[in-house]
Amino acid sequence: MFEKILIANRGEIALRIQRACRAMGIKSVVVYSQADAEAKYVKLADESVCIGPAQVALSYLNVPAIISAAEVTDAEAIHPGYGFLSENADFAERVEKSGFVFIGPRPETIRMMGDKVSAKIAMKKAGVPCVPGPDGALPESIHEIKEIARDIGYPVIIKAAGGGGGRGMRVVHTEAALSNAVIMTRNEAQAAFGNPVVYIEKYLENPRHVEFQLLIDEHGNAVHLGERDCSLQRRHQKILEEAPAPGISEKLRNKIGERCADACRRINYRGVGTFEFLFENNEFYFIEMNTRLQVEHPVTEAITGIDLVQAQINVAAGKKLAFSQKDIEIKGHAIECRINAEDAYKLTPSAGRITQYHAPGGPGVRVDSHAYHNYMVPPFYDSMIGKIITYGDTREQAIARMRIALSEMVVAGIKTNIPLHRDLLTDSMFLTGGVAIHYLEQKLALHNQAI
Repeated sequence: MFEKILIANRGEIALRIQRACRAMGIKSVVVYSQADAEAKYVKLADESVCIGPAQVALSYLNVPAIISAAEVTDAEAIHPGYGFLSENADFAERVEKSGFVFIGPRPETIRMMGDKVSAKIAMKKAGVPCVPGPDGALPESIHEIKEIARDIGYPVIIKAAGGGGGRGMRVVHTEAALSNAVIMTRNEAQAAFGNPVVYIEKYLENPRHVEFQLLIDEHGNAVHLGERDCSLQRRHQKILEEAPAPGISEKLRNKIGERCADACRRINYRGVGTFEFLFENNEFYFIEMNTRLQVEHPVTEAITGIDLVQAQINVAAGKKLAFSQKDIEIKGHAIECRINAEDAYKLTPSAGRITQYHAPGGPGVRVDSHAYHNYMVPPFYDSMIGKIITYGDTREQAIARMRIALSEMVVAGIKTNIPLHRDLLTDSMFLTGGVAIHYLEQKLALHNQAI
């Protein structure tokens, strides 16, 4: 087992990884920007190294500075968290070539699954159901593209092969709009990702977003840990997640989960990974794989009792999984609300000093947050300042506990999206379960029109 791990991230995930290290008796090294010098996890770390100014390009994306920090502190492994460099194959390769262990998949796996075209081809070979559309990149000929679109049937969606985070996508409803959409998406893909390759799929008009959590060691043992519903999104960013997903039968869960596990064995995957699907009319359609820990991993931990960060570390150290698929029991229900420093309905960021802070508690309540009284929320990074996770024997109990937790949560001095979460926890469609991915944006639009 490692004696010291460097955490190449910030915010609540840096604190989460640090806690896992402490529980395992592993020392942690935290890197931080000048803007994060007063962060809780920096103060709690065994060692901390400032790697640059606030700008991410000069700090959290500064690969030489991160590698140097690992060298001077004698760290043995680097955990990338999520976001920043977590799915950067070049970074993973640099980490390993520098003599450290990358706590994540192999660089070649990250590279393959990061390209949506190659990922789709790999999943089809493994029998994972995919959204209707050809396997490869779109040809140059617009006449050929039009024929492909006609075969699929409108509406279609043009996607960047190297895209992510909701960028590099365009929905096309008519053939007349197709040519311009392809050109614009290619240009955007080149500018945003350095890769102009685009592909085409059937556009599902009212799906849910359901994802499967996988865990795989380097000895070929792979298990799935059930699914999460992440359909409550705005601007393609998740805001509330729950596990298990409402309305998914155990038979269907095991069928899709095992196909994902088999796909991981085929591509020689290592670590944690998430298969993201669109779910419509009781059918799953693969869209992408995230080769890292997810923000919403706590809901899976709650319903399985498995610490995913500790599991990541064990796998990276070469250990075999301590359990098989038959040992995993999906029990109870969990909900996660992402608490963001932003206007609840306009979604505009709200940086500044927190003048009052009180975290909720009680049975089945977990708070993952790096925020505290008098903490200065910097304007340079993602707006999330924490997560509330509630667990119950039933979905109804988890919802009731979340309502109480949200009523107790106090964050003053800045705006947060807590009012929106309180609204969602009494929304009749959410309470029924199984809302589609467009539901929240439609709800926000109606609210903003009313005011």
